[in-house]
Parts: sequence; structure tokens; C-alpha cells
Amino acid sequence: MQLETYISDLLFRYECVVIPDFGAFLTQAVSAKIDQETNTFYPPNKVVSFNEQLKKNDGLLANYMADVEKIPYESAVKKIDKRTRELKSYLAQGETIVLNNIGEITLNSEGNINFEPSHSLNYLTEAFGLSQFVSPSVTREVYKEEVEALEEAVPLTITPEKRASTSSAAKKPYLKYAAVALIALTLGGFAASNYYVGQIEQHNQMAQEEANKEIDSKIQEATFIIDNPLPSITLNVTKQSGNFHVVAGAFRVEENCDKKLEELRDLGYNARKIGANKYGLHQVVYSSYETRTEAQQALYSIRRNHNRDAWLLVQKLK
Repeated sequence: MQLETYISDLLFRYECVVIPDFGAFLTQAVSAKIDQETNTFYPPNKVVSFNEQLKKNDGLLANYMADVEKIPYESAVKKIDKRTRELKSYLAQGETIVLNNIGEITLNSEGNINFEPSHSLNYLTEAFGLSQFVSPSVTREVYKEEVEALEEAVPLTITPEKRASTSSAAKKPYLKYAAVALIALTLGGFAASNYYVGQIEQHNQMAQEEANKEIDSKIQEATFIIDNPLPSITLNVTKQSGNFHVVAGAFRVEENCDKKLEELRDLGYNARKIGANKYGLHQVVYSSYETRTEAQQALYSIRRNHNRDAWLLVQKLK
């Protein structure tokens, strides 16, 4: 029995997969990152860890095994229990347990379990197809400080063309005076234009203020009388929120999704549709919850009383 295959399948959909009487594998999403020393880009992924304190059977692994192997739930529990005893025996003998695509488990000198996760598989479905890559660093030359120093030393822009010679420039001093006159006229034109534009903006602002005062005075003088006011109505609307959803099913045809929704509401569940997933399946949930504890309690109750195939979805809805 390839127990690690079932665990690996479930880690794509759940954040916690428990091996009864052994421990739990947990996943935590981490953002994309860059290693500046090696110029390596890493995509977002899920980091796998192990907690030997979580040993209580939540039914997730056994239900999945029973569904895949088409065996009763009790038979799946027995097979998991047998495999758990084997794993403990291997650890007690000092062997290293290698779980494909999950990690390696060993026992330290104090009798505690050490877990080294595997990085061969990314369990974050949103990052499917993304892999790490190395990009060479980009070398840039910064000339900002040099340009600022030149602008302070030379206030006028100098064209790339060089003068023919210093002596020819000296022979034609009237060109220098003509350039000075041209600059003076240009600056004067800009000043006059800015002054004219400022006067227009000031006039427009005063006209706008007078119009606003006139409108305010007319609004204050107006009187509104309602002879037959409508009675007030109080509506109590309960909006579901939370990122933890107990899923009843996912359907390719939306009509079947609507039928399932009506069936659950007739049974008294606060059911709703949360849209289609990335596979195009329309999802119906029993309800949504703010915390994982509330969602897990509801999931246990629903599996015990109504639907053994219900499962927990952790997703932030838009």
C-alpha cells in the first residue's frame, strides 16, 4: 500500500493530512522569493512540515483511501493502522523513512521525530507549471549625480556642434549680443504668458465661487414636503463570510448545482454557490466559516449525519 501517494494527493487540496496515531503533515503557503546571492527566482509554493502531536483520526485519509480502493471505511482504517505500526517499527530500528514527494522521517536520540521536507513537488495549485529559474544580474551605470553637477555649472544648454574656431567667434561679437537679446525676449514672453494665464484662472475661480453661493442660497430657501411618507422597513440580512468552506459537491452542469443547492436548503443548511473552480466545475457548499475549528466541527457533523464525501476547502473568495 503506497500510503504516501494518498497523502501527496490530499496535500494539493488540504492544509492538514493526519496519519492516525502517528502524526500530521501540514502545508503553509509562502510567497515567491528571490535569492540575491545566486539570482535565483523561486515561485510561490506550499512548505510541508510535520507535527507528531496531531494524531487523532479526522477521517480524511481513510475516506480518501476507501474511495480510491473501493473498500469499506473500516477496512481502510485497518490498513492505515497496519502501515502505521510498520513505520514505527522502521523508526525504532534507526531506519530513515522516505516518502516520495513529501520528505524523509527519522528518529533522533531523544525519541522524537525529525522531518526533512522534499522540494521536488509544489503543492500550491495556483503555481502549477511554474519552476525556479536563474537570471543574470543587470549592470546599470548611474549618471544622475554627474548630470546634476553639469546642470549647476552650465545653466544654458550647449549644442553638440563645436564652434569653428575661437578666433572666428571673437571676430563676430554681435552674435553674442544677439543671443543675449533672444534669451531676454524669450524669458519676457514666458513671464507675460504666465501672468495672463494666472489672471484668467483667478477670474474663473471668482466666478465659480459666486455661482456656488447662489446655488447654496436657493437650496436653503427650498422646502420639501412629503404628504404620505413610506413606512420604514427593517431587513435582517445574514451575509456569509470566511475562508473555510464545507463543500457538498462540484458539478459540470450548473442545473445539477442548482438542484443540489435547493436540496440542501430544504434540509435546513445555509447552503450557497461559490462559483466555478479552475476546472470549470460549479461548487456548492453547506456553509462558510471564519475559523478552521468551526469548519472542522461542521465537517465532522455533516460526514457523520449526511454526506461522507463532504470535504473542507480553504479559499479566499472575491
